[in-house]
Amino acid sequence: MSEDKKPLYYADYLQLDRLLNAQAPESARQGKPAHDEMLFIVVHQAYELWFKQILHEMARIDAIFAAENLDDRDIGRAVAALERIERILKLLTAQLDVLETMTPLDFLEFRDLLFPSSGFQSLQFRLIEMGLGLRRQDRIGFEAKPFDARLSDADRAKLREAEKRPSLSDRIEAWLERTPFVELGGYKFQEAYRAAVARMLDQDTATLGGSAAIPEAEKASGLAALEAARARFEAIYDEARHAELVKEGAWRLSWRALQAALFVNLYRDEPVLQLPFRLLSLLMDIDETMAAWRYRHALMAQRMIGMKLGTGGSSGHDYLAEAARRYRVFGDLFALSTFLIPRSALPPLPEPLRSAMGYTYSAGGR
Repeated sequence: MSEDKKPLYYADYLQLDRLLNAQAPESARQGKPAHDEMLFIVVHQAYELWFKQILHEMARIDAIFAAENLDDRDIGRAVAALERIERILKLLTAQLDVLETMTPLDFLEFRDLLFPSSGFQSLQFRLIEMGLGLRRQDRIGFEAKPFDARLSDADRAKLREAEKRPSLSDRIEAWLERTPFVELGGYKFQEAYRAAVARMLDQDTATLGGSAAIPEAEKASGLAALEAARARFEAIYDEARHAELVKEGAWRLSWRALQAALFVNLYRDEPVLQLPFRLLSLLMDIDETMAAWRYRHALMAQRMIGMKLGTGGSSGHDYLAEAARRYRVFGDLFALSTFLIPRSALPPLPEPLRSAMGYTYSAGGR
């Protein structure tokens, strides 16, 4: 058998010789072996391998949404990739269970040897954050330095090159802006939705105002709440006001993209919108899972180092907890729940539009 037709061997295919010899505990190198440093290295190397897979999936999603003419059949592939990313993120959170079998005293055996290296220096994680849509201006200030200051020159250059490309958030916004059903054949979603909301709030106001069973103070409070709700709804109809709110940081998505996302959420039961709804839901799942991972990481840091600084010089738990709260990319999709109305109050879609959004099968099946 020629060399190029030699049977593929498991260890060769996975390059296990390189992989299993890539752990070099610093404690052993300095002649003070710490048993748990191996666990620390393996867990973080596993993180980086999964980060590589996440970036691989994100590249596929980017290629789909970057296409000049997006094939709707590719939406299913994008949804599958997002599902995989979300599952991996959940696995990364679960890996902390393994890491926490190391006690604070175990960690102290080698922690001081790690300075000044830190998870801050994970290029792949920064690429994931940036690729999802976390912007430089969204980040928490740290020692009055750019967030990438602790990276090597080569890694910083890679990050800044990636920063020039559209993020997943950018791609999704552009895709939503092209949604055809929001205005089609004389139908305007905004007008129909606005009328339905007005009817719903008018009915609630009349019911509350005419109830003799509710005390006057409670009634006044309820009527004030309904007026506040009316004001919130009015803001989402006004494109100019929305532009102001974007500048103020209250919204991130463009007005047209936000209208489309709301339409998809409200009419999610229509066959053609089921995959888009699933896609938007997965973006929220990813945002939520990233926040959960960050917060879980913050709790682990507090458990491991208490009030000490992190090895990268951050405030440890406080920094990570604040990042969990603030580093949200798809917050607009969460905020849309404010503007959902019951299915029973939804204005019916015009029949031609509904037919265009559904599937039709003949009775004979031929």
